[in-house]
Formats: sequence, C-alpha cells, structure tokens
Amino acid sequence: MSPDKILVTGASGYVGGRVVPALLKRNLAVRCLARTPAKLRAAPWFGEVEIAEGAVEDDLSAAMAGITVAIYMVHAIGEGDDWVERELRQANNFATAAAAAGVHRIVYLGGLGDDREKLSKHLTSRQDVGAALAGSGVPVIELRAGVIIGSGSASFEMLRYLVDLLPVMVTPKWVSTKCQPISIADAVALVVEAVTTTQPIAGVLEVGGADVVTYAQMMETYSRCAGLPKRFLIPVPFLTPRLSSHWIGLVTPVPVPLAQELVQSLVNEVIVKNRSACDELGVVPLSLEEAINRALQVTRGSGAPTRFSDADLIYFQPNELDPDWAGGTLFTDRRVVTTTASMEQCFSELSTIGGEKGWYGSQFLWKIRGVIDQLIGGPGLRRGRRTELRVGDALDFWRIEEVTFPTHLRLRAEMRMPGSAWLTWNIEAADQGSKIIQTATFRPRGLFGRLYWFAVLPFHQFIFPTMLQKIVAKATSIPG
Repeated sequence: MSPDKILVTGASGYVGGRVVPALLKRNLAVRCLARTPAKLRAAPWFGEVEIAEGAVEDDLSAAMAGITVAIYMVHAIGEGDDWVERELRQANNFATAAAAAGVHRIVYLGGLGDDREKLSKHLTSRQDVGAALAGSGVPVIELRAGVIIGSGSASFEMLRYLVDLLPVMVTPKWVSTKCQPISIADAVALVVEAVTTTQPIAGVLEVGGADVVTYAQMMETYSRCAGLPKRFLIPVPFLTPRLSSHWIGLVTPVPVPLAQELVQSLVNEVIVKNRSACDELGVVPLSLEEAINRALQVTRGSGAPTRFSDADLIYFQPNELDPDWAGGTLFTDRRVVTTTASMEQCFSELSTIGGEKGWYGSQFLWKIRGVIDQLIGGPGLRRGRRTELRVGDALDFWRIEEVTFPTHLRLRAEMRMPGSAWLTWNIEAADQGSKIIQTATFRPRGLFGRLYWFAVLPFHQFIFPTMLQKIVAKATSIPG
C-alpha cells in the first residue's frame, strides 16, 4: 500500500511536530487536523501541508475525506478529573470516522507496559485508547514506546533538570525500576515506517532503544554525557509518587499535574518483551548514550524544534521562566528608556561601550568582577576592544555576537560563571526620538547557576539602570 494522503493529529505537539516534516521528506501528501491552526503557522513546513480545522471529538467526515492512513497522537493526560474518559471518547469518535471514510490504516503511538500487571492510570489509558482505535475494524499499528529521549521532551527535561540541578538526590524506590528509553529520532522513524510499509503489519508492536536500564542508571548516563561530576542518589522508601511529582514540579519546567501522571507510571517496568518490531520496520535503535548526546547537542545549539509544552493542553503551557526553548530556564533583567535622541545618536554612543571608556557607571563593581574573573581563569577586563564593533571580536570579557546599525547590539559573556549570559540592546523609533530596550539574559547551569544569579541580583539594581541612563544621557548630548 502506498499512502495517497495522510492525516496527522497532534501536529502541534512534541512528536507530531517532528513526524510531519519527516513525512514531507518522503514526498507524501499531509493533512493536519488542528484545533487551533494558528499554532502551526510558525512551523517551517506550514505552507507544505493541508490544514483541517477541528478536534478529534468533532465531526471528522471532512478531515477524513480522501485519507489513506491516519496518525493518532492525541492525549488529554492530566487535564481535568475526567481525562481518561475523554481520551476514550475521542479515540472512539476518531476510529468510527476513519472506518466510515474508508481509511486503510491507523498508526498510533501508545505506551509500553505489561497489561497483565496493574498499570498506572496513564499507561492504562494509553493501551485502552489503542484498543478503542482497533475496535472499528480499521487495521491499527499500535507502536508502544516508553520514555522518549529528545530535546524538549517532558521525560528528557525532567531528567535534565533533576541531574543538572542536584548533585545529591533523595530518590524514591522507582529509581530502580527498569525501562527501555527510545530516542525521539527512532520514535519518529518508526511512525513514518509504520505509515509507509507495504507489509501486512497490524496489532501491537513494542518499540524501545538499544539499552535496558534503571532510572538511576539513566541519570548516571546523563551526568556522564553532560560532563557533570558524579551524582549521588539516596533512595528512601517514604517518597511517594505524589511527593515526587511536587518536587519535580518545583525544580523542573514540567507542571505538577503532568509530573504526577508521569511519575506514577515510573513504578511500572516498561521494557520491550518482543524485539521484532524495529526489525520489521527497518529501524536500528540508538543507544541511550547516543540519544542523550543528540538531545544535549540540540538543546545547547539552536534549540528544540518541538517541545512538550507545545501540546494544546493547559498544563503544558510554558511558565514565565521558560524561554523559547530549549534549553531551560532563562533569567532576565529588562529595562526600557525613551529619549529625544535619535536612533543613530543612541547607537553611536552605545557602540563606544567597554575598553578605556568602561561600562557607564558602577565601574568599581565591573573592575571587581574583572579581577575575580581573572583569578578563576577568565579573560577579565584586560582584553579591551577594537575601535569598531565587529561580530566575533572580543569586548573586555564579552564577545560581540550581533551588530546591526542602528538598531541592535548583542554581546555574549566569556567571563567564568556557572551558566551563559548575554547583554542586548534594541533601539526602536519613538515619538520625537527613540526607545532603547536593554536586556541582560542568563541561562544558569545547574544549582550553582541559580545561586549565582540570585547572589548577583542586588548588584544588578545598581549596574543596569545606571548603564542605560548614562547611555541615554550621553546620546542626547551628541550633536544631531
């Protein structure tokens, strides 16, 4: 069977947002079912797909018309007391519509877990949804996966934050539970192969990565891949899943309602019993170490193309400290001043910052920071600067990342600190003058990064307002 047109649900979510471009690379026609089509407009592939507005609980006759294969990646985990019942209603409605439209196959990404054991509510619902989809008579390939390792996934962000932040962790008993994590790349590849395979495959296919590990071993592997010192885990019997979820909600970007459902699933062993699925679909799974290394590379680079908080659920919305992802929390100090000086005058004065001229006030504090930096092996303030601002040049203990006359200057810190920092100025036209927006941004690394930010925060109250006020005052005095 060669699919003529594929319907993708959950295209604004974590996995769905990566499946769509993978299907397009195969030159397949894709229609996305979206409750809020505007959420897809920022996707680079938006113009290459057909959009059907609606939700899986709606009338789907128009969305299903002409569809050969339908991909089901919708969930309501943790959203309200009746989320399990709602998931079943949605799956039944979807399956009925698919059967009525003559859809040839449904591909569903579900959850691993031995159904002969007492599973968590989350894993039970995942498997009940698979049974509901198959109940209409349309052949279903149900890919059951466990922990997904990828930049921006809820599981990976939980892992990353906990290990980054805490050199010593008091952990519940579930850290000794075995699991078989799978990389997001392999999960996407398996979904695509399930869509395009010409083999008469149907039913439940268990899929996982190359390694079976405990959650404690997964934390140790992450620590090693991230270049962190050894982490120490102290298991205690009284730390319940509910208490664990509140702790996770406190120190990670994963909201407590979602964390609670996920943590309750960690008491269940999620390993592949039948390993033939990856062979049948022609996917060789990555090792855990390779999956983590890939996720870290993306996290530290341009950021995750999709993230768990993209899903159209109220609990998955980013909180105020989450940046435009991924990698993690950003702290900012943002200040705005309007002046009668022109944009050109403001930028001209701003472009003289650093070197012999210094940093516009609080110079004593800047010098202390420079000396401390040198003592701990950083460049300090001695590097100075060139006369002209050029991308890539050193500017004291900063590096010039972006310069656009007369609107934008961004510096990246090269001083020694437990995290990464930027100092940015944007200049905009305003009535009878211009507006300068100054933003100091800090991405902490681990617990010490957060402690560092709060330790220097009092000094920011002197340094940053003084800097901006003096730039504006000097700019105003420049002949127009």
